[in-house]
Amino acid sequence: MEINNDNDLRTYYQLLSKLITDFSAGYVDKDQNKEKIYATLTEICKFFRLSKGSTLFYNTEHDEKIGKIDEEYICYEEKSPSEPVYSFRKVVKVGAVVICTVYMKEGVTPLTDYEKGKLHEIMLLVTSFVALKRIQRIIVDLTYDDGNGYSNLRYYQRYLNILNDKGIINEMFALRYNLRHFALVNQEIGRQAADLVMRAHYNKLQEIAGKNGAVCRLGGDNFVAICEKNKLEEVENFLRGALIEYDDSQNKMLITSSAGLFIIPDDFVMRDHDEIISKIAITSQIAKTSGADQIIRFENGMLGKKSKEMYIQNIFPIALKKEEFKVFYQPKVDVENGQLVGAEALCRWFKDGAIVSPAEFIPVLESTTDICKLDFYMLDHVCRDIRRWLDSGKNIVRVSVNLSRKHMMNVNLLNDLLEIVDRHSVPHEYIEIELTETTTDVEFKDIKRVVYGLQQAGISTSVDDFGIGYSSLNLIRAVPWNVLKIDKSFLPVEEDGRDSVRGIMFRNVVAMTQQLGMECIAEGVETERQVNVLRENGCKIAQGFFYDKPLPVNEFEERLNAGKYDI
Repeated sequence: MEINNDNDLRTYYQLLSKLITDFSAGYVDKDQNKEKIYATLTEICKFFRLSKGSTLFYNTEHDEKIGKIDEEYICYEEKSPSEPVYSFRKVVKVGAVVICTVYMKEGVTPLTDYEKGKLHEIMLLVTSFVALKRIQRIIVDLTYDDGNGYSNLRYYQRYLNILNDKGIINEMFALRYNLRHFALVNQEIGRQAADLVMRAHYNKLQEIAGKNGAVCRLGGDNFVAICEKNKLEEVENFLRGALIEYDDSQNKMLITSSAGLFIIPDDFVMRDHDEIISKIAITSQIAKTSGADQIIRFENGMLGKKSKEMYIQNIFPIALKKEEFKVFYQPKVDVENGQLVGAEALCRWFKDGAIVSPAEFIPVLESTTDICKLDFYMLDHVCRDIRRWLDSGKNIVRVSVNLSRKHMMNVNLLNDLLEIVDRHSVPHEYIEIELTETTTDVEFKDIKRVVYGLQQAGISTSVDDFGIGYSSLNLIRAVPWNVLKIDKSFLPVEEDGRDSVRGIMFRNVVAMTQQLGMECIAEGVETERQVNVLRENGCKIAQGFFYDKPLPVNEFEERLNAGKYDI
């Protein structure tokens, strides 16, 4: 049919109006209106005697030159051979190229110039719509992608809402997980290979999660996921430990995870996606710090725990300002002669006449940078005490102060520590900085930088809880400590013989420490037999209840005055 009368023109404008309506609905409903749009374009092609209508999309003009098509849309096509009869090209603002082309079969009445003008109007509309849809897709990618090809938290939130709208959220379980010791993976095989490991682990879990599941990255080595309940056992087993291939030579690495799970009850009503996200956040934190099972399922009592944590975080600044935190000193004793040779400063919180257990508040503060404020507070108060003891002529011993690994993010840490010590004019040889061995969420190079800086300033450094962490030997190989504190789990108990596993390990750790020229201290010494084991193996210094519990400052000053213990 040619456009050669008012009826034809009326039909054309009706089709144009219908296409505009379909496109408008398509902007709102995304791809859900695609079939209607294609049906309308088919009507238009038939109206203009066309045998085919196509739209090509190129990401760039360079892609157009080399023939690299990103997408092709064919709205209508007859099987008979046809030739292109009219084409329209548009370069959109983002630099992409859209080309519309229409085809006709041989023997069909050619398009008039007037009809080409009307087709041009249609093509303008089509290219504008395609370009806008592509821009929408780019925006979606930027919104829901973390920039490294992983779906992000926004995508996860959106996906939870989609599952809820479909009425299948109760068929799922949600989880948040962390790749354990991944800083060591980076160190062991390099960042590029470690990225491949992370990607392969992510892809495998996405494969397990299936079509209704989703895995998203929060940042670093932290992820969230949503999976069907029938995948629960498979997911848990995978997270507990999976051999991941990371290069063409089929090298493999065992990757374990800590994870918090929320198995969504059948009667659960999701009003907001944060109801699920908050539950897996709580549970994953417990899994990460509990030291027990690395996979933990959410229980209602955990909400009370979270409320308590929030309470501690809220009152901490006030407690710090009111100096409710007190320094207690646990003596370190030479097992050969009973001489008091040092002490560890330990924090005790007195709140409204009662003592708050360190197990209640230290992990909470460790989850934020509040622990750094407490560490600086403790160092300041220790330096105050040492300055007072020096001024009063007391015998002084070296005092060790604990430092959280959270400080490693502070590039000015060394200056901050020295500023506190020097503000009180405390000789550097009376201070020792302890870093626990059990945490591995920072690079060794950061620890090494701090340890070297402290040693150059004349301040001793010690690795605490040696033997119970993941990185024991790597840590003392990479970092030149002054002191190694052996964890109490290495000390023989009453029923252990000389050749027990603990006895053999203890002897060898002490021997290794001596050969490395480090000072060796045994923690948790509680019995006379353990003291004798220390003597027999050449571990000269003990810390534990056999000699003294952590003491308030006035009682510790009495020990300083006495100078030694009966042996």
